Amino acid sequence: QVQLVESGGGLVQAGGSLRLSCAASGSIFRLNAMRWYRQPPGNQRELVAGITSGGSTTYADLVKGRFTISRDNVKNTVYLQMNSLKPEDTAVYYCNADVQPGWFTSSSMYWGQGTQVTVSS
Repeated sequence: QVQLVESGGGLVQAGGSLRLSCAASGSIFRLNAMRWYRQPPGNQRELVAGITSGGSTTYADLVKGRFTISRDNVKNTVYLQMNSLKPEDTAVYYCNADVQPGWFTSSSMYWGQGTQVTVSS
């Protein structure tokens, strides 16, 4: 079993910052790519940012220059630093990771339970 637990969400005024964390635990042989998704109210889930095990990053155009994804491979944790937040960033943010549980097992995708981010105008 693999668990992803997000933290760091909350209510912030427009222009403010938040830092999300997502810790992976359980049966982890290799932690590959990790990603942050978000689901705004009434909309579909969308990719926000991703990071490979080697540290290569990718961002959605809407957050480039404002959000930064990073990871700590010792702590099996991925972070999302969100600056210059806008009301349209309001969403439930989900952590996602590709995890290989054992040497002879294939990699599977796991999701966290989500954390609410609300940006007031």
